[in-house]
Amino acid sequence: MARHKKPLPTWAHNPIYWGTRAAAAAVNIAGPEPSMRFLRGLGGFVASLPMNSRRLNRAVENIAWCFPEWDRALVRDYAIEAYRHLFCLAAELVLAPRVLNEDGFARHVELGRLKKGLRALASDRPCILITGHCGNWELLGATLAMLGFPMHALYRPLDLAPLDAWLHETRSRQGILLVDKFGAAHVLPSLLDQRQPVGFIADQNAGDRGVFVPFFNRLASTYKTIGLLAIRFNATILCGHAMRLSGLTADTAANPVRPPSREARESQSFRYRVDVIDHFGPDDWVDQPDPLFYITARYRRAIEQMVRRAPEQYLWMHRYWKSRPPHESRGKPFPAQLREKIASLPWIDDDDVEQIVDRSNRDAAATP
Repeated sequence: MARHKKPLPTWAHNPIYWGTRAAAAAVNIAGPEPSMRFLRGLGGFVASLPMNSRRLNRAVENIAWCFPEWDRALVRDYAIEAYRHLFCLAAELVLAPRVLNEDGFARHVELGRLKKGLRALASDRPCILITGHCGNWELLGATLAMLGFPMHALYRPLDLAPLDAWLHETRSRQGILLVDKFGAAHVLPSLLDQRQPVGFIADQNAGDRGVFVPFFNRLASTYKTIGLLAIRFNATILCGHAMRLSGLTADTAANPVRPPSREARESQSFRYRVDVIDHFGPDDWVDQPDPLFYITARYRRAIEQMVRRAPEQYLWMHRYWKSRPPHESRGKPFPAQLREKIASLPWIDDDDVEQIVDRSNRDAAATP
């Protein structure tokens, strides 16, 4: 039976809120480089704490599956680096409303492959923006807003009401308009009907009712909402991310050998490159046997490409593969129909299919 977190008592909301605001003020006073240097070190320390061993081990196992050619020491290096990235991200989220303005924007953001994405946003067709827990997802929305395309972003409200209100206020100043996920079914169709761009962080585990598509050649539960909205409104889907420029070159980003050195990371603290990795629309899925499966699998593939560009900037400690498809839970053979759907994806070859089926059989055997 699922356990539910006990909500914080109301009396604790304001003290936690003001404590958070005090920490945010300290980051703003110290500035980007000192704050990120401190939080980077803190992230590495927290990653190695005994109380965090379960999450760190999960990150290690996730990376080991996604990059089987890496040795165990390299895998652990990247798992710890993911924690350093997470803690740096906290400083960046605090600093962003102050530094990402018309005067300072160019010092922190490099515009990459955006031409086709901006053309799509400027067209009269609805647009859905997809990213994952890689790089700085909020900076992606802020960049598009700075370029003249305010973004409505789906989010889960914070448990602390004062902190949630502060989040709304700071993000709206950046042109990011937050949409409560619990009322999204009524809000999102209206926004797309008005040709307002909508953004999703689309790599979360979607539970037992999600669409199971390949993600690093392992079936991952993915939300149906995005594909259903795209089909209903004939929307263009843009898949993009903001990658921290921490001393990586094009070669090392594509074929990492070691995480960036400390000197390399600190040489470019709060600076990102924003790219659209993939974009597609109704012409790409209209002739597919299962358009919903194709759309979902394609944007999952784009997120995988984002992760491969900078694996140290992904939150590997999340349970992306938590839910398992029905055939695994019931101990059934891999469904022939699902195999055909996967094999029909243009970017999937026979070796990929065999690896997906083999991993699914192993996951089924491990299911209690």
